[in-house]
Amino acid sequence: MMKKNILVISLLFFLNSCGFQPIYSKNNNINFSIEQINFTGDRELNNFIKTNLYQYKNANNNNKIFIEAKSEYNKFILTKDGKGEVTNYELNAEIVFLIKPTNKQIKISEKKIMESMADKFEESKYEKSIKQNFASSITFKLVQELIID
Repeated sequence: MMKKNILVISLLFFLNSCGFQPIYSKNNNINFSIEQINFTGDRELNNFIKTNLYQYKNANNNNKIFIEAKSEYNKFILTKDGKGEVTNYELNAEIVFLIKPTNKQIKISEKKIMESMADKFEESKYEKSIKQNFASSITFKLVQELIID
């Protein structure tokens, strides 16, 4: 019992002192402020992206940008079984961002193959979580493009 306690305490000590810090937790290189975002296209995907981009709305930064985004989300049938029931889908999300005042156009797309489920409610929940992941990935890529400029 004593060895276990010493092991846990020493493990906590070494892990606490290792200096681990998430890479993107504090990104100090952000040199822009998103003032306004106008979306057209898939409403659910747009809402996820808007929520993710809200943290980059900073009134203290002088480099203010305006974004117009056009999103497109598609769900294609890839394969069917012998009975004619769908077994696999391909989910595609494509967003074109127009950054103003520079008039730079950024096109980002994401793809995922999803298997069909017997429970359609669970399938729709899974599809919604994939959309959230798409939105997180698209937001990350957009911010990286904006930081480079």
